[in-house]
Amino acid sequence: MDKPYRSATRLLRAGRPHGGWVNTPVTRASTYVFDSVAAWRDTRARREQERLPSYGARGTDSTHALEDALVELEQGFRAKLFPTGQAAIATVLLAYLRAGDHVLVTDAVYEPVRRFCAEHLSRLGIEFSYYPPDGNGLAQWVRPNTRMIYAESPGSLTYEMPDLRRLAELARQHDCWLAVDNTWASGLLCQPLSLGADISILAATKYLGGHADVMMGAVVTNPRAWRPLDRAGIDFGQTVGADDAFLVLRGMRSLPLRLAQHARSAMRVAEWLQGRAEVARVLCPALPGDPSHAVWQRECSGTNGLMTLEFAAPITDADMERAIDALRLFGIGASWGGFESLVIPVQLGNARSLPAPQARGPMLRLHIGLEDPEDLIADLEHALTQLRPQR
Repeated sequence: MDKPYRSATRLLRAGRPHGGWVNTPVTRASTYVFDSVAAWRDTRARREQERLPSYGARGTDSTHALEDALVELEQGFRAKLFPTGQAAIATVLLAYLRAGDHVLVTDAVYEPVRRFCAEHLSRLGIEFSYYPPDGNGLAQWVRPNTRMIYAESPGSLTYEMPDLRRLAELARQHDCWLAVDNTWASGLLCQPLSLGADISILAATKYLGGHADVMMGAVVTNPRAWRPLDRAGIDFGQTVGADDAFLVLRGMRSLPLRLAQHARSAMRVAEWLQGRAEVARVLCPALPGDPSHAVWQRECSGTNGLMTLEFAAPITDADMERAIDALRLFGIGASWGGFESLVIPVQLGNARSLPAPQARGPMLRLHIGLEDPEDLIADLEHALTQLRPQR
């Protein structure tokens, strides 16, 4: 029996037609016409169970090709596309939860999700509570009406990694769903479905597209979780355009190469930052000594370009902002995952609900892009000089 292809090889062939064009042509379409009323009725009867061309909002050759590639990437059952990552998350929460249900949400969740829970889940009678980002002691937070555990691996901004196998086992014990935001790993570095999760969520805007020129979200599920998601996506009118699907699929072809370079450069920059007196800590699970390093080693095959650095006292927020403004190669922008390096200040107090386990100094998040890392280090060194006393 032939050995299965490795991930990079599979990704180059995923979502491609078996013959003809190397890239699936862009299919811009809304209306699909049938040869007869019988054919129309047959398609409408079957399309709830099968993926068939019937109407543009339900998919075209372009979106189907991207869905197939995502299923291959995540080793899942079926995939659905959304206009943004936040749209994908919101649909997941509403697809599986009903009034009276309870969802456990990581306290390191993407900040807009926190507002969605407070303003929309509450309005719909769905209870939610936050648990520590590393997932330790999670069993004590489960209620009789808990229907979902929502995780990020790793969490936003501070990169704590829960043990997904342990979370999956807990979810099975309590007959609830495990949904994982897998944007950090991009489906390539970790496959939550293979670790026992039911639902894997991706902001394709980030590394999948990879060029800061497209907005999209995606969800890949196992077989038992597919039907509720599919119906919710249809009922909420969630769809994406063919051109955007083409861009994300094109970006996925180079994902292994780009992520490998992001990782090499990030590790070089992180190691340099760890030697600076101004820096108290560099947060990244791939770094030895990070609290989540052991989980990262078990569940991930690599890292990306993200890190957060915590400054040592007596640096103030104003000092940090002055340093950020001095950077020349780092754009001030939030949506990481593109080829460019980015920086933002971290306001952790606005992004957490549970008491902090320890006091932290001013923090900023870096996304290390595809520039030469030595140039980025020189830029950071210039910025750190702004932290010295002003004369």
